[in-house]
Amino acid sequence: MGILNVTPDSFSDGGVFFDRAEAVAGAVRMAQEGAAIIDVGGESTRPGARPVSVQEELDRVVPVIEAIAKEIAVPVSVDTSKPEVMRAAVAAGAGFINDVLALRADGALEAAAALATPVCLMHMLGEPRTMQDNPRYDDVVNDIRAFLEARIAACVAAGIARVRIVVDPGFGFGKTLEHNLELLRRLKEFAALGVPVLAGLSRKSMIGKALGLPVGRRAHASVALALLAVQNGAQIVRVHDVGPTVEALRMYAAVYGDKENRQD
Repeated sequence: MGILNVTPDSFSDGGVFFDRAEAVAGAVRMAQEGAAIIDVGGESTRPGARPVSVQEELDRVVPVIEAIAKEIAVPVSVDTSKPEVMRAAVAAGAGFINDVLALRADGALEAAAALATPVCLMHMLGEPRTMQDNPRYDDVVNDIRAFLEARIAACVAAGIARVRIVVDPGFGFGKTLEHNLELLRRLKEFAALGVPVLAGLSRKSMIGKALGLPVGRRAHASVALALLAVQNGAQIVRVHDVGPTVEALRMYAAVYGDKENRQD
């Protein structure tokens, strides 16, 4: 999944794709590099990010999704928590909803069920402005798995088929460095939920904390983390650096093929 943030303030690529032509060109490039999904977001969810209005988010993402859908055959995802944006994005050509609030906003669950598109349910402790204020868990993996299990049950009860559900443990969203490392080490435990797992580790602050690297120098570590995530059970990795990540994963596939229990 290639990340296409049409925002001025995202933590890594804010402003890079804010121009519509640049956004479309970026999506085309990601598709050429091997992205299987293009994820378009119009509201930053970095720590401390300001919320944006429904209309502002619509103005950012809808024209870009329409333009991308005309240019490439790769499916487009919309990264949003707002039901109004979900509906408009799907009407514009999006075929996947990626929600950091796991469809907990008013009307989001009903909108996603009516749209009948695949959805990704992410765990976040708190909300972007406060999520890194001393996050605590009894057991980070068990607590997040229980949350996601409850959200899956809510989706199924609302009429969303289980085969349309993906989960994301939410690396960096209300987690310390040690929480993130523990999640990655134990990512296989989320297989018990019976749905695909998405991992988003690209350029995140855990790399800066572990290696002392600024955002602009986290590409190599991001590729390594994506590979580790796939080794530990992720079916989708959400990344900024599509080309290098695809090459690493293809090399991994050349070595291991489709073997089960690849680490055994």
